[in-house]
Amino acid sequence: MSLNGKIAIVTGAAQGIGQATAKRLASEGATVIAADIQDASATVDAIAQLGGKAHAYELDVRVMNSWADTVREVIDGHGRVDLLANIAGVVNMLSEDSVVGLSEEAWDNVINTDLKGVWLGMRAVIPHMIERGGGRIVNISSMAALRGLPNLASYSAAKGGVVSLTKQAAFEYGPHNILINAICPGTIDTPILADITDEMREANANAHIVRRLGLPEEIASMVAYLMREGSFLTGEIYPVDGGWAAKGNF
Repeated sequence: MSLNGKIAIVTGAAQGIGQATAKRLASEGATVIAADIQDASATVDAIAQLGGKAHAYELDVRVMNSWADTVREVIDGHGRVDLLANIAGVVNMLSEDSVVGLSEEAWDNVINTDLKGVWLGMRAVIPHMIERGGGRIVNISSMAALRGLPNLASYSAAKGGVVSLTKQAAFEYGPHNILINAICPGTIDTPILADITDEMREANANAHIVRRLGLPEEIASMVAYLMREGSFLTGEIYPVDGGWAAKGNF
């Protein structure tokens, strides 16, 4: 399937994996809705400079009405939504995030953004996709969903929920030609890592067989593949992790 002319909502599009994905989908011909609680105009400008089409939308993925307003505006302005990339996410990188030490406020922030936001996104677009006869959704999970990692209780729980929710949604809406998959990245070099120590950065790099951090563009490439290729791919979880899963430990 060509992405030419498709309408794609990308959350978290102001930076990191979301920004890279917005650029990649636009480069393949999609009109990108660069949705973020932050200003995504830089992403839109970068896409325009490369000859692509994109529009910035303010979206708080944690809020149902924000999703409803955004999807309605996109449909009113562009006629449809073909693709959704649920990428917006947060992580407690520098604060206590153990099961016992985690605060309720910190738990709620991660769960509401990383898990509830994915649910609300799918909830908002799927009825329209059913009416249109199909669509494609890619959710970003994490390798933290598949194994225990130090000080990542809320993040692991949220991303584990994304894995299960992806499979459930694929099961429910596959008969409507809505294909839903998830990607589990390893540690990716995004602004989330800006404040970690050199020791933490090195440890995360060495967790991968390739001994480096992943690039946002490498995840964006997989998102584009799942949006573009094959009508028999759904309900699957794809590690893009530099061999972390094969290595078997941190």
